[in-house]
Amino acid sequence: MLGHKLILLLTFILSNIAFLPIASTLAQTSSVPLPSDAPLELDLLTQPKNVITASTINLSGLTTPSLWWAKENSESKLLDNWIAYPASDTEPARVDLIVNQQIWTLLDYLERYDFVNRLGSSARKDGYNIRVFNYQKEQLASYTCDFKSNSTNCNISLNAQYKLRRPQ
Repeated sequence: MLGHKLILLLTFILSNIAFLPIASTLAQTSSVPLPSDAPLELDLLTQPKNVITASTINLSGLTTPSLWWAKENSESKLLDNWIAYPASDTEPARVDLIVNQQIWTLLDYLERYDFVNRLGSSARKDGYNIRVFNYQKEQLASYTCDFKSNSTNCNISLNAQYKLRRPQ
């Protein structure tokens, strides 16, 4: 377990070295949009209207975004449900992930980052940004991308209250 966490830490550090600012780019602003500020609508889990949830079934083929594989395999205890909203005139498509708060609190910063990165990367392939919530409607993290540019720039944000903790 410690070896796995060390590998995650090294991967995190090495992958972020490329994102360190260079003097000529310090004045540039990011093109990555902020996460949507729309409220989490938990009632859509039981009464979906123009959204896709974990219980939505498409009889004609694969439903987008395809998060069922992640839920059934490695995230079955952490990822509880999701609501996928189509793009609108004002916002790109997004998926609101609802996680089990008890499991989320057991994860350290790198494990949370890894979860958000894996599911965000999966949703990005289908053109979706993600936000991560608990059932108390607290936003825990987000993964947002600029889908308008040729090179897709993305940003991961984790709630600041969750700090990196040292293994016991």
